[in-house]
Amino acid sequence: MAPRKAVKQELTREIVLDTARELFVKQGFQGVTLRKIAKELGYSHGSIYYHFNNKAELFFALVELDFAKLDQTMEGILDLDLSNREKLKAILLGYIEFGLTYQHHYDVMFMTKDEDLKSYLEEGPNRSYDKFAQSIYSLTSTKLTVQKIWSVFLMLHGFVSHYCHKVEGYDEVRTMAETYAEDILAGILQE
Repeated sequence: MAPRKAVKQELTREIVLDTARELFVKQGFQGVTLRKIAKELGYSHGSIYYHFNNKAELFFALVELDFAKLDQTMEGILDLDLSNREKLKAILLGYIEFGLTYQHHYDVMFMTKDEDLKSYLEEGPNRSYDKFAQSIYSLTSTKLTVQKIWSVFLMLHGFVSHYCHKVEGYDEVRTMAETYAEDILAGILQE
């Protein structure tokens, strides 16, 4: 039996998730195996099983973690001492900034298209969207319809999807994002 090679660092759950996220983005869910993740990390595939029972469990943990991060961003904005209009704008920009700052997270959260994962990809987005919708609804005096709030979400998603992987990060499109958010606000606050 060959001696075990020394590893550079302890294999943590976070390290596994970060590497898996990158591989899922590059190769898709079907193209990634726990063995590939382990190989990328320089560990045996058995070491991945210490943290996750299977690839689906790993993927679900990844999605849950990423949506929790987005939810934290939105909750932090809601806790700020701002006017309702300023909070609305901050929520719109916060969503865009999250998507363009954490592009690989965003890909896994919203852009993964795999029938085997459909059930994993419904709970997190639905929960986050509900928080987003409730926030938008509570901050507008005109009490927007469900359809209007959904349209706002789709506008934000469209912006992020368009610039995702075309820019290095949010700062490259900050001015454009601010103008876009103002345009959205003008549309929803005029009613």
